[in-house]
Amino acid sequence: MYTLLEHGLFLRDTRRVGAYAEALRRAVTPDSVVVDIGTGTGIFALLACSFGARRVYAIEPGGVIQVAREIAAANGYAGRIEFIQRPSTRVALPEPADVIVSDLRDVLPLFRRHLPSIAHARGHFLTRGGRLIAGRDTLWVALAHAPEFYGRYVAPWDGNGYGLDMRAGRRLAVNRWRKGRVARGQLLVEPRCWATLDYSTAEGPDVRGAATWTMGRAGIAHALSVWFDTMLGEGVAFSNAPGEPELVYGQALFPLAEPVSLAPGDAVSVTLDARLIGGDYVWRWNTRVRRHGGPGAENTDFEQSTAPAGAAPTRESPRWDIGRAPALSETGELDRLILTLMDDATPLGEIARQARRRHPTRFATWRDALTYVGELSDQYSGEPADRGLQSKPS
Repeated sequence: MYTLLEHGLFLRDTRRVGAYAEALRRAVTPDSVVVDIGTGTGIFALLACSFGARRVYAIEPGGVIQVAREIAAANGYAGRIEFIQRPSTRVALPEPADVIVSDLRDVLPLFRRHLPSIAHARGHFLTRGGRLIAGRDTLWVALAHAPEFYGRYVAPWDGNGYGLDMRAGRRLAVNRWRKGRVARGQLLVEPRCWATLDYSTAEGPDVRGAATWTMGRAGIAHALSVWFDTMLGEGVAFSNAPGEPELVYGQALFPLAEPVSLAPGDAVSVTLDARLIGGDYVWRWNTRVRRHGGPGAENTDFEQSTAPAGAAPTRESPRWDIGRAPALSETGELDRLILTLMDDATPLGEIARQARRRHPTRFATWRDALTYVGELSDQYSGEPADRGLQSKPS
């Protein structure tokens, strides 16, 4: 979940919000039903209303949805927006949507369950011929000269004044990508597209791609710079590429295992592989350098991953690391409470009352809690929950 400060930073990115506003303005008509997935503070839902949408379903599992409700009321749109506090994949809507808008990205579009959520929404919410905003993301990669980035995250492990061996920390440091930013002039090669995410057809969450270059000039490569261009709708797009005005997303920098000196004519190939494991992506990036000097020249091969073999558990380790003792999230605690009460044959209305009392920031009303409890009951009880027979407790 994002903090309120982070939601504020999203709002301050006028290029991002302005592009989404223009895409919505072109897509929404007075008869439109709009679904806003990951509504956050509700900015896209409010914009859809301002452009004339008849009905907006704003879906957000986090507690920030309470802020969105207040903002909607303050702007006179509370009657046209239905706020739903749960993951979109556990929502059933009473009518199909003409437009689905979302920005579930982080630094990159491959973030948590973004792709499965969009695929689900497209199949369950969108009417035939409906519009998806965004429609397509294109992922790019280039070799970057980034000594400051490398010096900050990797160099501290290379040596110290005490004669200590710190290489275990270095192995972790070079197998973690980070948010960063490089200038256009720091790219040593022309960018290559390594993947395209077409949200009208995308199904599986895993993405793999490759890029190759023949060096046209000399330079020292420290990292792979990765970014995306997005097409929100016809004629509406933006990019967080080096050289473009800065966006809230930043760029992703994947460090090389070692800085590599490259000469004109050297051949470089890169593969990037992102696989969704549980709720997070595991990344692998392999780099090969074949020297122009011929068979006697020293070639270079790096194989790197955010799940390095034998890595000690750390706060940054993948969630499936066998040495990690996971803790339940707020949603996990809530679901455990509901399932325990179900196992004790507690009536749904009473479960909803206790769920709202224990988790007051999750539910604005008892009815919201009852809907959430009913959905979980449908999933695990083996028989549909008849929520219509329940009356509100006094």
